[in-house]
Amino acid sequence: MRWQVYKWAPGFSPALLRGAQPSLPDVSEVFSLVESQGDEALYALTEKWDGVKLGSLQVPAEGIRHAQVEASLARAMEQAYANLYAFHLRQKPKEIVVETQPGVLCGLRYVPLERVGLYVPGGTAPLFSTVLMLGVPAQISGVPSVVLVTPPGPQGKVHPAVLYAARLCGIETVYTVGGAQAIAALAVGTPSIPRVDKIFGPGNRYVQAAKLEAARRGVAIDMPAGPSEVVVIADETAPPRWVAADLLAQAEHGPDSLVGLLYTSAYPREAVEKEMESLLQGHPRRSFVEATLVHSWAVEVPDLPTALAVANEVAPEHLILACAEPERWLTYVRRAGSVFLGIHTPESAGDYASGTNHVLPTGGTARSYGGLTVLSFLRSFTYQQLRPEGVRTLGPLVEALAEAEGLPSHAEAMRLRRTEASPS
Repeated sequence: MRWQVYKWAPGFSPALLRGAQPSLPDVSEVFSLVESQGDEALYALTEKWDGVKLGSLQVPAEGIRHAQVEASLARAMEQAYANLYAFHLRQKPKEIVVETQPGVLCGLRYVPLERVGLYVPGGTAPLFSTVLMLGVPAQISGVPSVVLVTPPGPQGKVHPAVLYAARLCGIETVYTVGGAQAIAALAVGTPSIPRVDKIFGPGNRYVQAAKLEAARRGVAIDMPAGPSEVVVIADETAPPRWVAADLLAQAEHGPDSLVGLLYTSAYPREAVEKEMESLLQGHPRRSFVEATLVHSWAVEVPDLPTALAVANEVAPEHLILACAEPERWLTYVRRAGSVFLGIHTPESAGDYASGTNHVLPTGGTARSYGGLTVLSFLRSFTYQQLRPEGVRTLGPLVEALAEAEGLPSHAEAMRLRRTEASPS
């Protein structure tokens, strides 16, 4: 086991646990190429970086309609879809109307975005689960135009499970393009791929950099969602083998991932390390795991409140409370993308099928961002209406405030309504 081991003491800096954050690559050239060359840039960059020469960017509609997977996988995906739908449906907000004072009505209304782009990573595995995570809230929100982009497989095709998940979510437009060039296409538009209002989905450093570049160009993004991470808080009730499995589940995503263990002094950290070594025997993604562990860590803490305080400073994407009375300790959590309560709740439950969303803020951005919800696909606007009674009751107040700010026309606009009869 090669990871950093620390012991908390007064003055311990949780900043150590973040390590040196790698700078994001410059993707402005990719945007310039896509902007100037359109689809041709997408073909060329896909051949250069994915090693695939595409005949077409768009997946034929019949390819989505007729996508098939094994019956057992289909059943699992359909149940995951149902669980996600049930949880996300309850997130849909209702319109609010409040009479703030007699004759003055104020409202808040939500409407879906017009066109959104969903990015589904390909890389080392077909992440059809991400299709469901993005597609279900988009579907519930009522977005009229949903575009999905995903890298091609070795044969230049999209994995059938990705297409099957897209069909479950009612997505009819899928493009075989990934990486920074896919984000650029969604941000600036090409003859084939339309410019969208907002871009969603996780990805590697290049995708993350491209999303930030898109935001600089006026296209909204969901959040900074980069390489995956987990922090496990363990006390003596947590089975070491289970904790080891949770850590490896995140470490196997790729070498940019991060895993951390916060454990009380009575907890056998060495047993976790031995179990990790055991579980890694013959592991097909061992090289990814070992690369992740090099910059991962374990910290011994005196008690669970200290562990929670450290976790709040780290602000992890995933936080597992592998301890007794997890509901009690949940009240201490202030900064995390998603929390997993108790030893029976692995992070992989949320990755796939519990019903919560796995598109979450990473890299400490859970300090200010939350995870993906139906609200992410909606925009809100307020409205107000003054009835004659409202003009009488609110008018003097508005006039006094406007005059105090030195804005006489603001005051006059209200005074006219208050002092003159309304036009017939």
